[in-house]
Amino acid sequence: MKNFTIHEHEGVVSDKFCRISIRDFHSACKYIAGLPYKRNFDKNNILCIFNDFGGTCSTKHASLRKLAFENNQQDVKLFLGIFKMDSEYTQEIHNTLEKFGLRYIPEAHNYLKIDDEYFDFTKPNSNYDQFKNKLLIEKEIEFNEIAGEKKSFHIDFLKKWLAIENIPYALDEIWDIREQCIRDLQKNDEDEIQNFSSVCFVNSLEVRDDYKV
Repeated sequence: MKNFTIHEHEGVVSDKFCRISIRDFHSACKYIAGLPYKRNFDKNNILCIFNDFGGTCSTKHASLRKLAFENNQQDVKLFLGIFKMDSEYTQEIHNTLEKFGLRYIPEAHNYLKIDDEYFDFTKPNSNYDQFKNKLLIEKEIEFNEIAGEKKSFHIDFLKKWLAIENIPYALDEIWDIREQCIRDLQKNDEDEIQNFSSVCFVNSLEVRDDYKV
């Protein structure tokens, strides 16, 4: 994967990383992937992953796209894909899918395309290969489109999927099931989030050195 130096005074995301002694893209990606998976209070705030000390695929990858944009790295692109989220992809949702008689739910996911390669920094062990064969559709978006555009694209797809596949649920019902799946995914990270000290993380020389160039 390509790397580049993060320059100060190029934008709010660059400045935020520099303030915690992260000064190259590889280190920023590692830091982002290591943050707990959690929903953010205000995903329209590009700094929300720092404020909330965690984030989702949307907010994490949007911040990396914005970081690249600030440093004139236009080949780091943000993508939105709809894939088949099933228990093979993540075992945590198996019980919920089984309860409602579903093999999978089409889920919206954000990730990066850098040159001709795809990367997923949602979690430390996330990998594009985990869902590439489950992709149903994808498109490029910008860092400021992860709220409205992502949801409308997702809902439009679900409407068509419900009709074509004759799924016996209304849109609001399938959305509620999807929300339960998201809660299933987030549940495993709750202890990590509760034990995550922003003060200790930022001020720990051992941790900070791990992310330096």
